[in-house]
Amino acid sequence: MATKRLDTCGMRCPQPIQAIITHMHETSPGDVLEVSADCPTFTDDVTKWSQRAGKTLLAITKDGDTVVAQIQL
Repeated sequence: MATKRLDTCGMRCPQPIQAIITHMHETSPGDVLEVSADCPTFTDDVTKWSQRAGKTLLAITKDGDTVVAQIQL
């Protein structure tokens, strides 16, 4: 299991989720994708997407204006 990082800061909805979907093809099952975003709707978007996609949202943390989501793929 590896942890990969994806910076989507500066992107706006729906671009961060599209970037996650694109990067899923570069990961193996069980890998963790750590996504940084500053989109105001990212927390809700990534939560809903994780549920729909059947992926485990391990954590969401906030550091200033940046939200970091850890998703197990």
